[in-house]
Amino acid sequence: MKKAVIIDDEPLARSVILEYLAYYPDITVVQECGDGFEGRKAIAQHQPDLVFLDIQMPKISGFEMLELLDQVPPVIFTTAFDNYAIKAFETHAVDYLLKPFSRERFQAAVSKWMSYQQPLAAQVAVQAMLESGVYQAEQHQRVVVKTGGNIRIVPVSEIHYFEADDDYVTIHTADSSFLKDKTMQHFERILDPALFVRVHRSYIVQVQQITRIEPYEKESHIAVLRSGAKIPLSKTGYPKLKKVLGL
Repeated sequence: MKKAVIIDDEPLARSVILEYLAYYPDITVVQECGDGFEGRKAIAQHQPDLVFLDIQMPKISGFEMLELLDQVPPVIFTTAFDNYAIKAFETHAVDYLLKPFSRERFQAAVSKWMSYQQPLAAQVAVQAMLESGVYQAEQHQRVVVKTGGNIRIVPVSEIHYFEADDDYVTIHTADSSFLKDKTMQHFERILDPALFVRVHRSYIVQVQQITRIEPYEKESHIAVLRSGAKIPLSKTGYPKLKKVLGL
């Protein structure tokens, strides 16, 4: 018996999935969830074999919920995204159901999931999609992080700089720092280049936090932030920053 979790804030959408799943006696729905927070808990509790996940939800999106998981299960997205985003899903072999969807289209998505020889293949596909930078507009304005057992939504405007930290990125704000399981390349793709500049292999800085640029040893430079933090500028990062600053 395979376990499934449905995560969608629309009761009607959940009922449609339940109706279509009635044709699959070997799949049982262990929980229905109305938002990403509830969905995250359900996935941790049940360890489902398949998740039907809405993307556009209140509180946090389906993408952001997936980023909070320690292990990402196979996912079939339910979405009203445009064709550009759908192409991204196809590229990473993650299936989707474009609302409203027919029973035939639903069956095709489930068959695609069943065709995976190993669940890991589906997990890798989802992780690749998350790293690709396919996001809703509001997600470019915030970063969702885990702090212990809690979840915090950090507005991008409050972030002073990003720092590479082994396989993670440390996000620095005025009063806190948070680890995020992402790459520097990911944030470089999704952040507004007029506000955040990759000034060093290990640093992305918010331009508005810079108070001055100082020379450093061996003809290098550092950026001094309002907080007093000193960010090194690489040989390629320094001219990029000067261009954005209009210097």
